[in-house]
Amino acid sequence: MSDRLISAPSLAELQTHRSEKWRGFTHDILPLPVAEMDFPVADGIREVLSEMISKSDLGYLGSIPEMGTSFSGFAKRRWNWDVEPTFVRIATDVGVAVVELLRVFAKPGDKVLISSPVYQNFYTWINETKIAMVDVPFIKNAEEADGTGWSHDWAGIEKAYQSGLKVHLLCSPHNPMGKVYSREDLLRIVALAKKHGVIVISDEIHAPLTFKEQPFTPLLALGEDAAEVGVAVNAASKGWNIAGLKCAIIISQSAKMHEKLNELPPALHYRASLLGAFATVAAFEKGELWLNTVIEQLDHNRKLIAEQIKEKIPTIGYTIPHCSYLAWLDVSKLNLGEDPGAAILERAKVAFNAGHIYGALGKDYVRLNFATSPEIITEAFDRMARAL
Repeated sequence: MSDRLISAPSLAELQTHRSEKWRGFTHDILPLPVAEMDFPVADGIREVLSEMISKSDLGYLGSIPEMGTSFSGFAKRRWNWDVEPTFVRIATDVGVAVVELLRVFAKPGDKVLISSPVYQNFYTWINETKIAMVDVPFIKNAEEADGTGWSHDWAGIEKAYQSGLKVHLLCSPHNPMGKVYSREDLLRIVALAKKHGVIVISDEIHAPLTFKEQPFTPLLALGEDAAEVGVAVNAASKGWNIAGLKCAIIISQSAKMHEKLNELPPALHYRASLLGAFATVAAFEKGELWLNTVIEQLDHNRKLIAEQIKEKIPTIGYTIPHCSYLAWLDVSKLNLGEDPGAAILERAKVAFNAGHIYGALGKDYVRLNFATSPEIITEAFDRMARAL
């Protein structure tokens, strides 16, 4: 397979970009932390944005029934998931959506379950709502059936449910481990939630970027019990690289849950971006060819990382992720001290996300963003090999 399925701009051009990834570091640093892609935007998204800007169509977001119908069509084609279009709501972004959902289902002092290591903003969102966090970490397990090296602590999860949880916050698929929850795992969570009266909020932002070997299962596609206890949050921001346009969606599966979500602030819809909302519709309606091409490139890149490690720094531990574009690298054998990410930044001039921000079990890890060109990935490992 060619490594040129979709081309990222040159490093010199990328350094002119205005996003945090490219403004957060001086130009001598190769930045591979922030979860955004370096690939050109999909044509369908570019076209709708160009049209709206050319017509000065830049007002406030209002009615947009296209959002529900476009996501419903995408979900059916991609995951064989039947979504009622009117049960799709808009939010500013996934973070705002989760915060407002936590406020609907819990109050300060109530308990919410997470499993670390996990996307660092889970901690931010929970702290913002003043809800008590219960962490049942994943267990490092080389024998885990899915090959990720991490398994669920089911005894700990069941104990947490018995303690009086209000909410279980899932990262599905998982960031930073690249783990895709199996249907059986999700059904087990749904059964626990129904038994104990817990609401499951499933952050599914990385779902469009799942690879073929481990199919993604939407939580809400698992039947009546899931519809009763679950709410999903999604967006085109990760899959089509439009995070700066500010739009996400909240999906419910039952009339009762839909009615409950009427407690969300009405302004949640209007705080999203007009451009973001119509770009999201374009992604779901017209963006699958682009998405499939990107996934092929990411498939090449995730395997390239394994080759680079084997050739240049074989002491790094790496399990090929089953979703998205984030490599979870075990650098414990490099003896880089308390903060390996900071040591790599200083010595190799390559920026990763430090593993400790995802939880205590991540202290010997770094997270690498490989949604870029093979040349930049290769340069990152060349720099590390020379410096370390």
